[in-house]
Amino acid sequence: MILLWLRSAVFNLFFYVWTALMTVVLLPMLLVPRQLGIRAARVWIFGINLGLRLICGVRVEVRGRERIPEGPVLIAAKHQSAWDTIELLAICGMPSVVLKRELTWIPLYGQYVTAMGGIPIDRSAGAKALKDMVRQAKQTVATGRSVLIFPQGTRVAPGQKIPYQPGVAALYSQLGLPCVPVALNSGLFWPRRKFLRPPGTITVEFLTPIPPGLRREPFMTTLEARVEAASDALVALARSASGP
Repeated sequence: MILLWLRSAVFNLFFYVWTALMTVVLLPMLLVPRQLGIRAARVWIFGINLGLRLICGVRVEVRGRERIPEGPVLIAAKHQSAWDTIELLAICGMPSVVLKRELTWIPLYGQYVTAMGGIPIDRSAGAKALKDMVRQAKQTVATGRSVLIFPQGTRVAPGQKIPYQPGVAALYSQLGLPCVPVALNSGLFWPRRKFLRPPGTITVEFLTPIPPGLRREPFMTTLEARVEAASDALVALARSASGP
């Protein structure tokens, strides 16, 4: 346990120092074309992933890449950890991510998110927020990029259940794209609001795409069933691998 605490402390220090350093070093990227900025962001993400592996013994396994259709898609991912908002960007090919507007208010981080083509939404604005989200998503898709959304709208610890929000259904119906469900177990290794980073393997699995054209209810039912079942299976597998 002492070694786990020590490794976690070292990683957390590394994470904040690395992020602060890259925030300053990458400032010029705010002035260059978006594609250059995206490439620079990959360097920051790569460093975090490397630190997790070398310091904490956390590896990453990606399954089902071959299931992702060609061209822009709607990616609907399980959200268990801050890790998802960082590493899924690189794993999914740097899509435009839907996020709460408050994140864009963070100094410098907010500017980077905006420069990367993030889709901020005001969750208190109701129907207007959905319209703004769809409008921005259509602009993103027109440039050839995919859109990433976390359908539950917040981090959910492994084993907990909360409803899927209507935003993903709005994007699915309006964009007319295949929806790629994504399951994961990251909450075991980068838990929400917790200090420790236990060793193990974060598994991300791209599931069978949902073709466009379904009505809202069957779409939401299918999406939730696939993501929840697959995520629960990945969590159970990781726990069994770590032993009692």
